[in-house]
Amino acid sequence: MNIQQLYEFCLSKKGVTEHFPFDEDTLVFKVGGKMFCLTSLKKWESGNHSINLKCNPEYALELRAQYEAVNSGYHMSKIHWNTVDVDKDLPLKEVVKLIEHSYELVFNSLTKKTQNEINANRSSTFKI
Repeated sequence: MNIQQLYEFCLSKKGVTEHFPFDEDTLVFKVGGKMFCLTSLKKWESGNHSINLKCNPEYALELRAQYEAVNSGYHMSKIHWNTVDVDKDLPLKEVVKLIEHSYELVFNSLTKKTQNEINANRSSTFKI
């Protein structure tokens, strides 16, 4: 996965917006105003292709034990976030699955009103 694929995939999800809330380097994808994916553009340019993704705490521990590419979230809650190195031992299919898992966790935490507004406004058809 390259940065353009990540960008297009995240923005293809229903209700997703892009932001730079911390600085000009950290690209953040949000749904309903809440973060589900973030990455450093400078790190991508230097060859460190990693993303921070929200994750179910038990599932996060399983992933960290199973894959070298999955570690506790860098500068994030170590319980609810993973840092995923997309160039290591995690297959692309699994990276996509983890992005979708993060999106769903955040989307499902939104109010029903916000979820309904997002569902009414746009559909997602992008696939990697």
